[in-house]
Amino acid sequence: MKKHKIISVRNLTSSTFVIRLERNNLQFQTGQFVILNLPNSSDKREYSVYSGEKEDYIEVLVREVQGGKVSAKLKKMTVGMELQMEGPFGFFKFNPDAFECRKFLFIATGTGISPFHGFVKTYPDLDYQLIHGVRLNEEAYEHDDFQKSRTTLCLTGEEGGDFFGRVTDYLYTAQLDIETNCFLCGNSEMIYEVFDILTGKGIPVSNIYSEVYF
Repeated sequence: MKKHKIISVRNLTSSTFVIRLERNNLQFQTGQFVILNLPNSSDKREYSVYSGEKEDYIEVLVREVQGGKVSAKLKKMTVGMELQMEGPFGFFKFNPDAFECRKFLFIATGTGISPFHGFVKTYPDLDYQLIHGVRLNEEAYEHDDFQKSRTTLCLTGEEGGDFFGRVTDYLYTAQLDIETNCFLCGNSEMIYEVFDILTGKGIPVSNIYSEVYF
């Protein structure tokens, strides 16, 4: 377990932020997660790596949770402070060369967009579509890093996205190539519902990969 110094903190909303840390030669495969340990505390939490494999730093996307032991303390940390990091861990690894069909669908809710940000940063020439579900426009976390033509923003709390309604509502209307490889990241309820929708549309179970955030 190594210490990693905070290089910068990027606030995306009043409760969501990106912490950039020194990489310290940490080797990971995009899609994996690390465990951040608070200094002088036993409190720790898992975060998907938000940055790409080729960058010389490591980033995590954090949403402050009311009553959360770790996220609230991370919100107060500043440049120059250190965090202990364990990992990487996880089987949500991504390498497009491992797939016969290189067409990908990424489905996320909230901060579940984090691993997909790492995917496109690592492989900028991907043939992908991203469907991201949040309540408000401001929660479209750094969508500028995704190609606009490949991104569908589903909003449930206000107008202004590409679709008004939940990710599942949008998927019922979507035309999908059954050879597409589908990656799901978000809350368990969404993942179960989306899994049923995708298989109902003919996507093989073997083409569906998921990472449950909460």
